[in-house]
Parts: sequence; C-alpha cells; structure tokens
Amino acid sequence: MESTQQTSFSRQVALYSVMQDIIHCGPISRASISKQTGLSKQTVSELVRILEGEGWIRETGRTSGHVGRTATTYELIPESAFMAAVDLGGTKVRVAIVDLAGTIVAEVVAPTHPDGGRHVADQIGDLVSRAIGEGNVAANTVRQTVVGCPGVPDVLSGKVNFAPNIAGIDQIDFRTAVSEATGTKTLLENDVNLAVLGEHWLGAGHGIDNVALIAFGTGVGAGLIVNGALVRGASGAAGELGYLPFGADPFEEESLRVGAFERVSATHGIRAAYLATTGKDVDVPAIFDAAASGEVAAREVLDKVATQMARAVAAIGAVVAPEVVILGGAIGSRPEILTATSDELKRCFPFPIRIEPAQLGHHAALSGAVAVGLTELHTELFAKSAPGAVITLPTPKQGKLAGSAE
Repeated sequence: MESTQQTSFSRQVALYSVMQDIIHCGPISRASISKQTGLSKQTVSELVRILEGEGWIRETGRTSGHVGRTATTYELIPESAFMAAVDLGGTKVRVAIVDLAGTIVAEVVAPTHPDGGRHVADQIGDLVSRAIGEGNVAANTVRQTVVGCPGVPDVLSGKVNFAPNIAGIDQIDFRTAVSEATGTKTLLENDVNLAVLGEHWLGAGHGIDNVALIAFGTGVGAGLIVNGALVRGASGAAGELGYLPFGADPFEEESLRVGAFERVSATHGIRAAYLATTGKDVDVPAIFDAAASGEVAAREVLDKVATQMARAVAAIGAVVAPEVVILGGAIGSRPEILTATSDELKRCFPFPIRIEPAQLGHHAALSGAVAVGLTELHTELFAKSAPGAVITLPTPKQGKLAGSAE
C-alpha cells in the first residue's frame, strides 16, 4: 500500500512539474520539458497525453529553424477553467472572471447593496453571473470564487468581523452564502492582504520577499509579506494597523471600536482636524486642494498626517523590517503624502526602508484575489496530493491583469 502511494505521489509531482513547464514556457516541446524537468522522454510523453486528453493543453504547431527533425509544441488552454475574483468594498463591488492563464475576460462593477448581509452575497452571485455572460464563459467552467473584503474573515464560522461599512456580514456565514449564490467553492480574504499579494505578484512589490502595503483612506490597514509568505496572525487580524496604540488615546472607549491610530490618520480624523482648525467641514480632496493653493492650516493638517504615517511605517519596520513599504488608498497614494512620509521617516527611524506608491490602484485587491484563486485552482487541478508542490503563477501576457488601474 505504501509503495502504491509513493508511486501515486511521484506521478502527481511529475504531472504538476510538466504542467508548470507548459504554463510558464509554452509553446514548448516534449524534449524541452524532459530537459527542464529531468523526467524521461517517455514519462513526459505519457503525461502530455493525459493533460491533452483531459483538455488542459493543446498542440500549437511544430518547432522550426533547428537542425534535425521538427517537434510538436504544446501550450496551456487558458479557457479550460476560470475563477471569479471579487473586490468587496463599502461603496462598490468589483467582479472579474479570470482564465487559467490569469487574464481577465470580463469585469463588472456595481454599488454595494445598502442592506448588507445576505443581500450582498446574493448581489455577488448576480454580478458573477453577469460577468460570466459578458465573457461568454460556460458557467460550469468557473471553479471557484475569491472575495476580498474589509475586516477579518473567520475561517471557522465564515463570518467577517470588524467590517462596519458592510452591515450584517458579521451575523451570517457569509462564505457559505456567497458559495451558494455563485455555485462555486468560495474563499474569503482581507482586502488589504489581497492588495499586498497583488502588488507582490504584478506591482510595486514584484520579486521582493519582505514587503508591506499600507492602505490609507476611509480606514487604515496593512498587508504583510515576510520571507515571501503572507502573514495573517493567529486571529487573522495581523495588519489591523488602525489599532496601533498612538495618535489618539488608545485607552478611550472609541479606540476599541475604530482604533487610536485610525482616528487621527484616516478620512474622518483628517476632516475633524481641519474642522477644528478652520471651522470648515469639507472633504479630504478639498483639504489637499487648499494645501496645494498655499493654505497654512491645510498644510499643517496634512503634515501631521504624514508624521503619523511615518510612525506607522517605523512600527512595522521595527517588527518585520520590510525592504519596501507600499502606500496605497485614496490618501496614501497622494504623491505629496508619500514624499512627506519618506522625509518624516528619516527623522524617526534609523534603518533604511524604501517607500513606494502602489502601482495597481483599484485593481490591487482584485489582482491579489486572482493570485490566491489561481494558486488554489492550479493546485487542485494539477498538484492535488503531490507532497511539497510549489505553484508559481504565470504572469498575464499584458504584463498585468487586463484593465488598467483607475
């Protein structure tokens, strides 16, 4: 029995090795696969026949321009399987249908259902169906859905905690509700975690093993990749940066609900600080405009925000020492904030940390959802029980997911 299992494991490892070569190097010949994997030509030929017979790969032609006989080449069939990537926010839901090569074939956006809870789950199901139709995709080829959402998904209960902008998703098994609405296996992940995964795959953190992304906007959150792996923490709340114990008084009751740091650095805190100084209740873009036109009060408010951001970067630096910290979100992505934060960081932290702007914009979390979903999908389809299987994702031919950042 043990020998049979070892044979099965060995064959599965060989199968996913062949498939990985075809995904990353296709069109590629069987001889080239044999050379790169170290598998015999006979074994490669057998596995290629299996993959071709199951509809995952296809012949693309024959090699030319070489001395000797030509060889048949093979490539992945991208449309052999799909996944749905969902970026769920307090104001918008963005849904993309993505093929096995990582290319978006359809994308739809809608205002988030105001009633929250199961209404949002059903809305995601409707949007996935709409995107499937727009992409002319067979519904039964969509294997799974990955949802990026604010807050902390609970792996056991399927609820999403600490997501006040979407009512009711902490009161139901939201994961199961989405799974039923889409008819697919569903995974939930924090949206900022997905954003750092997206930037690590296709954006400002590409090829960097230690990177953090801080999203500053309506709220504050961070995604952390340490030694190439996403850090979630014991409760899944790693990166809930708003709860850093500085900025406002962390012992005030309000700081348990919103977070001491978020109270002074996110949208509400910036507006409140400007109102207290000038008596004007305006939105954050107007405060940036006032600072750009030379208003001293606006500039002082934003300078204080940059100082608080530098403290947050320093706190992350002291604990995990990332090579790069990526700033994103409606506030963090402003070039004047990025420059001021970099300058302030030098005043409070002695070790070098590069601060870079996010590159993927609104597509960061969506790209991360694709990265998670494709990894799961490739593992399920090709690695299965192969011990130690390491799936590396293809880079979409466009250089990033279809649809440029907004």
